[in-house]
Amino acid sequence: MKRILTIQDISCLGKCSTTVALPIISAMGVETVILPTAVLSTHTMFKNFTCKDLSDQLTPITDHWRSENIHFDAIYTGYLGTEEEIDTVIRIINEFRDENTLVFVDPAMGDNGKLYPAFNDSYAKKNASLCAAADVIVPNITEASFMTDTPYRESYDEAYVRDLLGKLAALGAKTSILTGVSLSEGKTGVMGYDSVRKTFFSYQNDRIPAAFHGTGDIFSSTVIGAIMNGLSWGDACALAADFTARTIEVTLEDPKKPWYGVNFEAVIPELLDRLRVAVVHQ
Repeated sequence: MKRILTIQDISCLGKCSTTVALPIISAMGVETVILPTAVLSTHTMFKNFTCKDLSDQLTPITDHWRSENIHFDAIYTGYLGTEEEIDTVIRIINEFRDENTLVFVDPAMGDNGKLYPAFNDSYAKKNASLCAAADVIVPNITEASFMTDTPYRESYDEAYVRDLLGKLAALGAKTSILTGVSLSEGKTGVMGYDSVRKTFFSYQNDRIPAAFHGTGDIFSSTVIGAIMNGLSWGDACALAADFTARTIEVTLEDPKKPWYGVNFEAVIPELLDRLRVAVVHQ
């Protein structure tokens, strides 16, 4: 069985970060080891949430793992709260990776042309350093723009996306995947660039007119789980994009109308059915 280490916070209630990554990746048949950077009572869309920073625990925990000769087939990073935490995570990556370890970075720090309130340009550049240590990165267009000093555009064409992917590749990752890419009216999805093979790939599905917290974490967790099952990057992104869209559809059908996250749990059986088919036909 493959083993993934995921490094991100735990929002006890809220369906994001570790509370999304752990069940999805585990359900896909991959052992999931967690390294929590912080514990929050809820995610940050709730009012008056509590937060306990765990930065001082990252080194003791990983020191213990190293003494036990623990190996990871992949290291997957999500939301990281400070520049100092990013430095610590880069060190952990360098300590645990070998030639067979895939490093997958989701540089979660902004959306819709703006960084999250706690972050600034310096933090974005630090995330660029983290991406340089990765094999695969999955920023959205906002995050990619800040990391590459590229003007953010609400309206764009495929040439803009390709140019942005080229600048991301220059940071150092072998594969760059842009999320939230719309290449035609009513569609959304991803576009990626494999800098080793010098090839682009893309996948588009129907845009659903709704937004929920945590869907980026669902996408990233599904992609890395699919890769650990042997799927190509293109097939993994298609699987993840469709699963994420389906979680939104199911949530919108819920008469209780949950606002703080999607009902991804209800769609996991569909995900596993499609994964089994994809593995057989790869």
